[in-house]
Amino acid sequence: MNYILEPWPWYISGPLIALVMFLLIYFGKTFGMSSNLRTFCSMAGAGKKVEFFKFNWRDQKWNLIVVAGAVIGGFIAHNFLSNPTAIDLNPQTVNQLKEFGFNNAGASLLPPEIYSWEAVFSLKGILILVTGGFLVGFGTRYAGGCTSGHAITGLSSLQLPSLIAVIGFFIGGLIMVHLLFPLIF
Repeated sequence: MNYILEPWPWYISGPLIALVMFLLIYFGKTFGMSSNLRTFCSMAGAGKKVEFFKFNWRDQKWNLIVVAGAVIGGFIAHNFLSNPTAIDLNPQTVNQLKEFGFNNAGASLLPPEIYSWEAVFSLKGILILVTGGFLVGFGTRYAGGCTSGHAITGLSSLQLPSLIAVIGFFIGGLIMVHLLFPLIF
């Protein structure tokens, strides 16, 4: 079949997310991807050494299905539902990215200067992965959850700490893009 797939409009995907959130709140569950790392560590026996990982991971089996769904859904979306058209970026953004060394800015969602095996296994790529992984892990633990947990579950249940965390995520993103990104590239 040769047809163009469009993303679902907000008036379909938004209510579906709201329905899932309502069901999670109704059944007393919270959603967040970072909690699955704790579950995986507990499954591997980390609770024998560290108190933080000592809990009944079987209570979180439903959330592991969410991880499996995200991986499978990402695979399906990338391999079968992606539209290979170029991204319509602002010409100023394209020029700025060219100055940073991105040759085909806007040609794809994942620029090969960052998302290729060659880039990942370079010294710069490994340093970015290790530093970024540490910062994400530290920030997730310090904030008491990840962006999806705070922005979707926390805001849905009107939690002030989640609102503060989401504001912090946006400020951090702005600092990264406008101050640190030019220094890295």
